[in-house]
Amino acid sequence: MMRSKVKTGALSALLIGTLVGAGGFLSTGAASAAIAPGSLTTTTSASADVDRWVVPQTQQGGDYWTAERMQSAIPGEILVQDNIAAGVIGAVAAGATSLVAPQQADPDQSPTATRVSPISHIGKIFFTLGGTDYVCSGNSISAANENTVVTAGHCVNEGPGNFASRLIFVPAYENGSAPFGQWNATELYAPTQWSNNGDISYDTGFAIVSSPTGTSLSDSVGASGVTFNQSRGLTYTAYGYPAAPPFTGETLQSCYGTASADPYGQSQSQGIPCDMTGGSSGGPWMIGSGSSGLQNSVNSFGYNNIANTMFGPYWGSVIENTYVAASA
Repeated sequence: MMRSKVKTGALSALLIGTLVGAGGFLSTGAASAAIAPGSLTTTTSASADVDRWVVPQTQQGGDYWTAERMQSAIPGEILVQDNIAAGVIGAVAAGATSLVAPQQADPDQSPTATRVSPISHIGKIFFTLGGTDYVCSGNSISAANENTVVTAGHCVNEGPGNFASRLIFVPAYENGSAPFGQWNATELYAPTQWSNNGDISYDTGFAIVSSPTGTSLSDSVGASGVTFNQSRGLTYTAYGYPAAPPFTGETLQSCYGTASADPYGQSQSQGIPCDMTGGSSGGPWMIGSGSSGLQNSVNSFGYNNIANTMFGPYWGSVIENTYVAASA
């Protein structure tokens, strides 16, 4: 499929696969609790607007996600490629030639991603947009409501456009196994910089999920702490379920490396050495080595002319405020 052209490289979302903070910038108390299902509201804080979508029961996952549908769900990077290009094309010179295209691993280099055993709080996210089924990655995070999942913004909202339906979180997924069941999303959150403008620098979204067992998500699978407004250039361990070749989406993969700035200045995002492909979007970036660190970003996109580099949004006050709204 032909994509819009941009300067010095093309962004590609890895949407197949998608937060914890402090400071009460936003409130989602009694007033927001009274909002009818299926409604969209925007909450304003000192530095960010947040869109909240209450998912109607008829648009929740229910029994929709059979093993066959999970297998056939596709990486969702095609949902955002045109939007990303539109977001940067106005800022670059006319006559640019690079095409938006999915992130692909370099066949001439050894993969930087390593298969790891399932981690209870990291899983796959399945959802529907425009009648098509997609897959992402996500992570359970610390929250007052104990039922919050963080993923990429393009895994919950078209950016800009509609919110997803039938979104579920499947923690510790591996080769079709779902040891903790399917967790239906009842509310979705995104910063308006993403949901209204498709700004890739804010490509983070949150889902509130309901328990299939009556026990909260964090009590069932655990939850990562999160942090915001940290220094740039930190070292991260990233996780996800890449599905585009040479990966299958059936196993959890991990990358490790030090973050560097977007070399083209087209976003505020940072990149780490990683060849995970479509389907890994929304997978968590943990500070330091291993899965026990604080989460500080998510897998978001890659440039088609920079091999084996995964970019993730900088988690500043805008994403912190969205987290505060979603975690209440």
